[in-house]
Amino acid sequence: MPQFDLYQVDAFTAAPFGGNPAAVVPLDAWLPDETLQRIAEENNLSETAYFVRKGDVHELRWFTPAVEVDLCGHATLASAYVLFEQLGAREEVLRFATRSGELRVSRAGDRLAMDFPAKRPEAMDIPPGLLRALGLPDARALYRTDDYLLVIDDESLIDGLKPDFAALAAFDTRGVAVTAPASSFDFVSRWFGPRVGVNEDPVTGSAHTSLAPYWAERLGKRALSAQQGGARKGQLQCEVLDNGRVVISGQAALYMRGTIHL
Repeated sequence: MPQFDLYQVDAFTAAPFGGNPAAVVPLDAWLPDETLQRIAEENNLSETAYFVRKGDVHELRWFTPAVEVDLCGHATLASAYVLFEQLGAREEVLRFATRSGELRVSRAGDRLAMDFPAKRPEAMDIPPGLLRALGLPDARALYRTDDYLLVIDDESLIDGLKPDFAALAAFDTRGVAVTAPASSFDFVSRWFGPRVGVNEDPVTGSAHTSLAPYWAERLGKRALSAQQGGARKGQLQCEVLDNGRVVISGQAALYMRGTIHL
């Protein structure tokens, strides 16, 4: 009976029960895609990450309970944590080959720093029904990359959002991020993705490849502090670089180690 190690890691938090949980499954060789998807469905976390070492690079893939996705920040952070802290990786920089190109993760004090491609949000009109689906009376503006980025002015509305997920799933976008300026951070946000099988992702690292460039331009600063989530929250540091990249960093904590029996 094949067996595989499984780690559950809370990303973007210093201690368990915060941030965003991800499952990480190291592999010696790729399993069939159907098996990868079934494991992710069984884990029932927003993402399960798998990696296979090929030379000095790790091939990395991410699955929600419903689909494989092109980019996932918190599961990349969790994978790097497993390699550094659980499997004894000695590299200065971990290199991951992914659908979104090569991603690099390095230590940054007590955090792990991920070097991702930045995405420049483009302004668009707010489509009919979006505000109603989110339960919001109005918004400052809407932008688009992989996600909708809906900007509001009042951070106090963020925690109270109770979207109609069936209505949100009708919009042709990976997910919807609602974001606002904040008093204790540069900005706060929540991210909803019913279309990809994740009603709410507590902390979405990949969404910050769009959120950080927007707030960097609006606030006139490259280095930004951020918090994401509703009842469960996590914290991130973002730095927008001149080379079209954004560095997203955070802490991680091991919650559980187990074994998959197939």
